[in-house]
Amino acid sequence: MVRPSRPSRPSRRKRYQLVGREVLSIHVGQAGVQIGSACWERYAVEHGINPDGTLKADQRQCNSDEESLVTFFDPSVEGRYVPRSLMIDLEPSALDEVRNNQYKEFFHPQYMISGFESAANNFARGYYTNGRELSYTIFERIRKMVDSCPSLAGFIIFHSFGGGTGSGLTSLLIQHLHEEYPKKAKIEFVVYPSPKLSTAIVEPYNSVLVTHHTIENSDCAFLIDNEATYEICSRDLSINKPTYVHVNRLSATVISCITASLRFGGTINVDLCEFQTNLVPYPRIHYPLISYSPLLTPNKLRHRANTITDITFDCFRPFNQLVKCDPRHGKYMACCLLYRGRIPPKEVTVAINKLKEREMIKFVNWCPTGFKVGINHQPPEVIPDSEISETNRSLCMLANNTTIAEAWARLDYQFDLMYAKRAYIHWYLSEGMEENDFIDARENLAELEMEYSDCGMDTVDEGTIVEDEDTRRKKTTPKA
Repeated sequence: MVRPSRPSRPSRRKRYQLVGREVLSIHVGQAGVQIGSACWERYAVEHGINPDGTLKADQRQCNSDEESLVTFFDPSVEGRYVPRSLMIDLEPSALDEVRNNQYKEFFHPQYMISGFESAANNFARGYYTNGRELSYTIFERIRKMVDSCPSLAGFIIFHSFGGGTGSGLTSLLIQHLHEEYPKKAKIEFVVYPSPKLSTAIVEPYNSVLVTHHTIENSDCAFLIDNEATYEICSRDLSINKPTYVHVNRLSATVISCITASLRFGGTINVDLCEFQTNLVPYPRIHYPLISYSPLLTPNKLRHRANTITDITFDCFRPFNQLVKCDPRHGKYMACCLLYRGRIPPKEVTVAINKLKEREMIKFVNWCPTGFKVGINHQPPEVIPDSEISETNRSLCMLANNTTIAEAWARLDYQFDLMYAKRAYIHWYLSEGMEENDFIDARENLAELEMEYSDCGMDTVDEGTIVEDEDTRRKKTTPKA
């Protein structure tokens, strides 16, 4: 009797592709492309990839597990690892810098799309005219990238609120992703307008309009403020005159910590869906604050213990926030702590208990615990010629706090001042917009402020037990 042959066991790479969790990164506008270039530089260093996409010799010998690479990189036939990224800008200058730097062979040239005329800091040009002309090519490239993924987890979009391309074209793009891939996660990393530092006069218009168009289509948006990052560079990293290179590398360090659990293994991992589940109590309340620790020079770190308690406490101090607002003025709805390095979970629990004992944070009464912890074993790497010192552990905190309403109120106030005089409105109307679009967007932002205010209110008195519907029905139902 001849036994039937047992089917061959699939290789390790094929087994991974059956349960893949690929993530596509989309960089829109000058800010999105520049931050994306810094992020992929850091990803390459952390994964041991050369600027031409090949693995380093030592990494090739010890890296038998490709799961950490396939998530963000697409292996080619020649053995290169190509980033799963799409870079888009309506003018070619920002992309030309990427095409001519040391990582010019790293990115796929087909997935770098540029037009010939910029949006000129005009939301309408990016949404209605120039951006719409390039939209068909962009959507085709996205479809091709999605088809190459065995099991897509979601999208990460990098852009700014103030620019014309970052606001207008991103709104068009996210609406398309919401229609075509409604079940996939859509995470944003956004350069938010600063209180005292601006690159365009019409930033309030563009920011309010892009928030209005994306608030229903995006799942979670992490805000980064240029003014806050400049202060961190000058205060903690001792940089006298910070440039966009320093700011972008700082942003890339934070983003790398957030995405580390998607690229490496750990004790407690946090994927894209868990970000939404733990940080977004209501669909529209999805703008968490970001803090990171430690951000120090080698000289300063030499005089610091850098314990788990130290970095945990630092992330709850206002000067480490990447957005200019004071979390002590509001209440926490949720808090996600993402640790990197060899960190025992027991010490994390001790640090959180000390936070509660000292009453450094205040949660809303309907979510008194509110902590989500992620531990990743891969320690942070150091970029060559970087001012940030090498550490054996780090922490990135993502906190949904009601104080972000201060930033929205500040933005709405600037919008109202200009719109009361109808200043610069004609540039938007000439591109096909209607004046009612401004009114609708402003009303939507006012509702967002009210929703944050309502979340911070105590709806139940202390000591009152809220009964669920089944318990209440049993009490009111008469006995037979």
